[in-house]
Amino acid sequence: MQFSSTSVCNPIEHWSRRRILGAGGGFFLSSLARRLTIAAEQSADSKKPPMSVIMLWLEGGPSQLETFDPHPGVRAGGDTSAIATSLKGLQIADTLPQTAEQMHLATLIRSVVGKEGDHERAVYNIKTGYRPDPTLIHPSIGAVLCDADDAGSDIPRHISILPGGSPARGGFLGAKWDAFKTGDPRSKVPDVTPRVEDERYQRRLADLSEILEPQFMRRRLIDMQSNRTLHMASTEAARRMMSSDQLSAFEVTNETAETLEAFGDDAFGRGCLAAARLIEVGVRCVEVTLGGWDSHVNNHSLQTSAASRLDPALASLLKRLEQRGLLDSTLVVCGGEFGRTPRINTAAGRDHWPHGFSMLLAGGSLRRGYVHGATSKSDEVKDAENHVADPVQIADIHATLQTALGLDPTHEYQTPIGRPMARAEGRVLVECLQG
Repeated sequence: MQFSSTSVCNPIEHWSRRRILGAGGGFFLSSLARRLTIAAEQSADSKKPPMSVIMLWLEGGPSQLETFDPHPGVRAGGDTSAIATSLKGLQIADTLPQTAEQMHLATLIRSVVGKEGDHERAVYNIKTGYRPDPTLIHPSIGAVLCDADDAGSDIPRHISILPGGSPARGGFLGAKWDAFKTGDPRSKVPDVTPRVEDERYQRRLADLSEILEPQFMRRRLIDMQSNRTLHMASTEAARRMMSSDQLSAFEVTNETAETLEAFGDDAFGRGCLAAARLIEVGVRCVEVTLGGWDSHVNNHSLQTSAASRLDPALASLLKRLEQRGLLDSTLVVCGGEFGRTPRINTAAGRDHWPHGFSMLLAGGSLRRGYVHGATSKSDEVKDAENHVADPVQIADIHATLQTALGLDPTHEYQTPIGRPMARAEGRVLVECLQG
């Protein structure tokens, strides 16, 4: 089985999974313990900015072969060419020329493997790190982060811009950590402006708190001493948001025409720009969705079109975070639910492929300018397990991201059904973290 090389893409010596395991469990455990200790110290240091996550969700399943793992010159590669990047020795698809100039900032994993080939199940798996379970709903990475650091904020701390079919959820951590959903930042955030004059608006609020809420508590036999219901808490949060100066972070039209053009000046580009602005005012996780990747027919055309929207937005996002000193405190995660088959079907499309696809990570304590794993150049893949070198499980990515965020992935929750559940069940990819 022929693989593309990753060693030349890496300015630092590449440690594969086999080499780490071969070096002995003591090395792995001591390295992981050291990084967890550093992360805990950083979390405890109030002078350091809190960690945040920006998830660029590529809905539908982007093709690794038309984005971050091209195989030009062989049948599996199709019509896509490869171009050089800012990381010596690394090439990515010619569909991402601007992103190519920022690859020195990224960790690129080319060997992600999953066990779900259905859209809905695979989305759940990638966003939570767990496969679907009929007994409970697992929280997304944003919900895990917000729950671990429940600091107050005037606007929601978990936001989904241009939400697709499966916006991130709080799962068993509670609906309060479901992502707040909003659309194209070119438009105002919905439902944050009173529809009546101020005097009438204030009367409505007074009636709500002085008449309706006490009646509700009496009828529901709620302890009056608590003087608080979930509805009251939600109303107070909505009122704070409506009057918050932080809402201006959504107003990307205040940016220069040059900045808007750099991000692409379409809905997704504006969403990525808004994500960067929201992180600056204290939002902890922003998810921005880009559809158009489901290419069972006309794969090259559809993937090229979607990549043309991703490219300026992703490149400009990385550049802005780096220039403003925010990349060290922000993790950027870019990927979809699975990849696309090495073989091109009879409709000139590629089908679902969870057996070796790519995800781009950047920021925080993640290693910069690093490529992990490789995929076979052949489209005659009979044994999917042998299709990749140094495979990475989806749970491994979650464990690694949580570690980079200063969280302990082995921390156990007690779920509503009384079942202990670790934040992540995978191994930490020590080789993807800074030394």
